[in-house]
Amino acid sequence: MPKEKIVESICDMETDFAQWYTDVVTKANLIDYATVRGCMFLKPYGFAIWEMMQAELDKQFKATGHENVYMPMLIPESLLQKEKDHVQGFAPEVAWVTMGGSEKLTERLCIRPTSEVLFCEHYANDIQSYRDLPKLYNQWCSVLRWEKSTRPFLRTMEFLWQEGHTAHTTAEEAEKETLQMLKIYADFCENFLAIPVIQGQKTESEKFAGAKATYTIESMMHDGKALQSGTSHNFGDGFAKAFGIQYTDKENKLQHVHQTSWGLSTRLIGGIIMVHGDNNGLVLPPKVAPIQVIIIPVAQHKEGVLEKAKELKEQLSTVFRVKIDDSDHKPGWKFSEHEMKGVPLRVEIGPKDIEQNQAVIVRRDNRDKIIVPLDNLENAIKEALEDMHQALYEKALENRQNRTHTATSIQEMKEKLDTLPGFVKAMWCKDAACEEAIKEQAKATSRCIPFAQEKIADTCCVCQKETDTMVYWGRAY
Repeated sequence: MPKEKIVESICDMETDFAQWYTDVVTKANLIDYATVRGCMFLKPYGFAIWEMMQAELDKQFKATGHENVYMPMLIPESLLQKEKDHVQGFAPEVAWVTMGGSEKLTERLCIRPTSEVLFCEHYANDIQSYRDLPKLYNQWCSVLRWEKSTRPFLRTMEFLWQEGHTAHTTAEEAEKETLQMLKIYADFCENFLAIPVIQGQKTESEKFAGAKATYTIESMMHDGKALQSGTSHNFGDGFAKAFGIQYTDKENKLQHVHQTSWGLSTRLIGGIIMVHGDNNGLVLPPKVAPIQVIIIPVAQHKEGVLEKAKELKEQLSTVFRVKIDDSDHKPGWKFSEHEMKGVPLRVEIGPKDIEQNQAVIVRRDNRDKIIVPLDNLENAIKEALEDMHQALYEKALENRQNRTHTATSIQEMKEKLDTLPGFVKAMWCKDAACEEAIKEQAKATSRCIPFAQEKIADTCCVCQKETDTMVYWGRAY
């Protein structure tokens, strides 16, 4: 009888990080490739991760007074053209519908790359008085962007996300909303996904098309590249003026509203993979893992083993997300399979364990194996999951700290990014020409102007003019 094949291995991440990533997303059973270039099938396990993220964020949005709505997928070209800067920003990525059945449309319809103009059209009709404000709306949907280069989760033609769209009476209220949502994103990444982030403002050239200001959370992947993990935009009253969104204030005077928009997408699943994964596959932070505990019955053909495993599953399922693998694969195959899928904790139970009223628990991140009395199993699992979250966060933070450098010139920045991929902190004079020089010569983009400023030098790393603005620079996904 042929020997059962252990789960297929994946490429070494230090040898070829891109291939390692592709191996993980396919062999951990997260996605399959669709026929249309740049599109993917989100398989049950991959979609379950998104559902966990969605449930947590939705809870936090609603706790801050936001309501969910749904806008159409199709946008008339005439509506899209109303905000010039916004249109120019998205023009290269727009997909158009030109036929309806067998008839050519009199006006092209854009498949939404984002929904600002739809919300603006709605607000222009729905907002009349200060009593109608604020409008605190969020939408869960998919969007389509005609990307030239794609990679699962990180950059796909169609992807899932949430986009918040709010309208306020004052500029101060809009700014407060923008920063509040950025903080929710940062807390979510750090406390739910165990991903440390840097909060800051985008430069003028990197901000969202049509926005007054864009704020971002930036995270670092295992290979030192940056990932923009969530953004929050203050639109000011620019969109309101373009779309005629006005309200009557308490003095019976007409005023334009002030708007915000904020979004986070399935690209963060790519972030989870690249921040926490290892050469055995996916490593899921416990709070986002669809399965937190996998129970593996060892020698399950022996009397009482399966029954005990099912009893433990029933007991633990009241507290944790638990699954039992009672398939006919051998234990070694099961261990490899669930390691590949990143399940945080494995519980092994066999005849000898039952005799001694114990189980073996194994952590996915460090493979620590401990023997636990069954009477204390629930507490031990809870503690192990909490410890694992903290360990994953600290490991990611250490990687970021070790890969964050300083530079006082473009040449120094380029040398460090070429030899030590990561973030480079450098001073900048806020001149777009200097930013462009860094893009061209160091092949780096400004990631953000961090809220937590440091003084690396007295002068801009390009033109040597005096400045007090420090920027994080890097190469990004």
